[in-house]
Amino acid sequence: MHNPDIIISQLGTEKGINGNSNGVYVFKVLKSATKTQIKSEIEHHFGVKVVNINTLNTKSKARRVGRYAGKTKTFKKAYVTLAQGNSIEV
Repeated sequence: MHNPDIIISQLGTEKGINGNSNGVYVFKVLKSATKTQIKSEIEHHFGVKVVNINTLNTKSKARRVGRYAGKTKTFKKAYVTLAQGNSIEV
């Protein structure tokens, strides 16, 4: 079973898009997604072999716009390590 809504986006940082020297890519995923669901969806969507996945839940930060104060939204990040020789095109 594949749910294309699990992967929200690839994070637009230089490290997240190009991957570092170890082939680690960073994705924004659903908060309810598990590591096995993320792994199967990335392998299905991009056609690559996933070796390891680390996840973390970000915390909201205080932000101000003029006199209005608020907080940023929280989301879940998935650090995906690919097998040797695999890469993801942007």
